[in-house]
Amino acid sequence: MPTALVTGATAGIGAAFARALAARGDDLVLVARDTARLEEVAARLREAAAVEVEVLPADLAVREDVLKVAARLEDPGRPVDVLVNNAGFGVHSALLDPDTGRHEYALDVMCVAVLILGGAAGRAMRARGHGRIINVSSLAAWLTQGHYSAIKAWVKIYSESLAGELHGTGVTVTALCPGWVRTEFHERAGIRTSAIPDWVWVDADRCAAEALADAERGKAISVPTTRWKIARFAADLAPRAAIHAASRLLTKSRR
Repeated sequence: MPTALVTGATAGIGAAFARALAARGDDLVLVARDTARLEEVAARLREAAAVEVEVLPADLAVREDVLKVAARLEDPGRPVDVLVNNAGFGVHSALLDPDTGRHEYALDVMCVAVLILGGAAGRAMRARGHGRIINVSSLAAWLTQGHYSAIKAWVKIYSESLAGELHGTGVTVTALCPGWVRTEFHERAGIRTSAIPDWVWVDADRCAAEALADAERGKAISVPTTRWKIARFAADLAPRAAIHAASRLLTKSRR
C-alpha cells in the first residue's frame, strides 16, 4: 500500500490532502508542530478510511526536526511514495522592517525545509524509480506582494527545477498554485476577507484532488479551477508594470 507524507497536515490544504490520500487508500505520515492535534486528526482518518496513520511532530523552523522528517523520507525500510510540502503561513512583516525575525522564520519553514525534504524524497524516490512530490506554492508567486510572493515564487521555480532534475526517473514534481482557498489561513494571517465575493473562493478539498490528479499526469504546475487557470494565463501575458500596480492595490486593500 502506498504511503504519503504531508507537512502542515492538521488544517487547511494539508488536512485536505490527508483526507484525499486516505480516501484513495494511502497510508499516511502526518507532520505538524501540535502533537495533540496530530493525534486527533490521525484518529479520525484511521476510523474513516481504515489506513495506517503515523504522526511525526516537528517544527520545520528547527533544523534538527527537519532532518528527522528527511530521515523518515529516506528510510529504505519504510518507503514514502508521495510527499506533500504544505506547511506554511502568511507573512505580513514589511520588507523594510529592521526586525527580520519573521522573514527568517518564514524562509526556514517555506523554503529551507522544502529544499531539504524535497531533496530527501527525490533521492529516495529516484532510487526506487517512482514517486510524487507536491509543493504548495500560490498564485501569489505571479504577484509582488511582499515576502510571501517572493517565497511562493521560490517554491514554484524550485519545483520546476527539481522536476527538471528528476525528468525521466519516474518521479514527478508539481507546484500547487491556488488562488483564494477557504481555510483558516487568512484568519491566522490577519487578512480581511469579508469583501471577497463567494465565487472567488476555492474549496481546499478540490485543491487537493486536482493537485493529486495533476501530479499523476506529471504536470509541473497545478492551478485548480478554470477561473484561476484563466487568472494565471492573464498574469503570464500581462506586462510586469501592470502586475506591479495590481500588487500595490491588493497590498493597500489589506492594511
